[in-house]
Amino acid sequence: MPGSLCDVLPAAAALLGAPEAPDRLALADRVDADRVDRVGVVLVDGMGWHLLPELAGSAPLLASVLAGETGQLLELACTFPSTTPTSLVSLGTGTRPGEHGILGFTVNVPGTDRVLNHIRWRDDPPHDAWQPLPTWFQRLRRNGTSARVVLPEWFIGSGLTDAAYRGAEFRPTAAIDDYVQRFSDELRAAPGLVYGYTADLDTAAHVAGIGSPPWHEAAARADTLLARLVESLPPTATLLVTADHGGLNVPETARFDLDADARLSAGVRVVAGEPRVRYLHTAPGAAADVQAAWTEVLGTAAEVYVRDEAVATGVFGPVTPTNLPRIGDVVVVCTGDAAVLATEHEPPEAARLIGFHGAASPAEMAIPLIVF
Repeated sequence: MPGSLCDVLPAAAALLGAPEAPDRLALADRVDADRVDRVGVVLVDGMGWHLLPELAGSAPLLASVLAGETGQLLELACTFPSTTPTSLVSLGTGTRPGEHGILGFTVNVPGTDRVLNHIRWRDDPPHDAWQPLPTWFQRLRRNGTSARVVLPEWFIGSGLTDAAYRGAEFRPTAAIDDYVQRFSDELRAAPGLVYGYTADLDTAAHVAGIGSPPWHEAAARADTLLARLVESLPPTATLLVTADHGGLNVPETARFDLDADARLSAGVRVVAGEPRVRYLHTAPGAAADVQAAWTEVLGTAAEVYVRDEAVATGVFGPVTPTNLPRIGDVVVVCTGDAAVLATEHEPPEAARLIGFHGAASPAEMAIPLIVF
């Protein structure tokens, strides 16, 4: 079984001497652990394991990694749903979504009809109430080890930033900054952990599609960023490169719109999740009927569960009682290349996207870890 995204920061912390930090990825056997006093972790949004061969055509460093000439390549799995907010908090806390509670791109706030978009989340709900678990950045700093994040300045103050990176020393960057230089300067400045993130590849996948010219251009930019980081590594540093999810293109013929089909909207009170994983919060007593209707309409395009069935599959990991109602009364997990749009509930640009992720297919869940 592959390792998990949840294992990355604990393994990095173990390299840095943090007590009780489990190295489930055996990083100490892959690097000269006695010489390592600083670790860089860079997450490339959307760089799925199964996309690497196609990416390599525009990415010389990644091509070299795939050929076994540079770095060490491991296959990991992200957590479910395979979506950025969930994965970032799984990375930061080292725990699965059922425990940390960031259970999707959007979720219903229990007891209300409100849908919380985790990307746009600011102060409500309170950060430490909605996601109370400690992060590995906090654990490192409590151990006296520096833990810094180099991120765009507009990330400051967001709920997702706090949920995923709580306790880290924030090093904000502006659009005009040389990001690689800023990250490299931090890595050279002091021992410890330095974390970075780039969203360029994922944005191109969503807007233009995986395999499109803009996607390959974004791949080339990401590869250049990584190559410069590798070239600038201090002699006592290790660089870990990973991702939050993969993805796939969804053709027009595989799209359903719950707001355009009365059979799908009947009995549904709140719509959350995202196109590849829908959380449906139903009117009282309607869950079984909603499950039956969605099963009939979507057929083999999705697995449709009531909440208890979905939790029993184990995909969320252990689910705390507080987090349980954030999962829909009915959970719809798309299979194949299908997606369920919600044109009256979500911004119109969501329906125009080409690349998607969120569900449990290998194309979405498998991610790399590259050790330099």
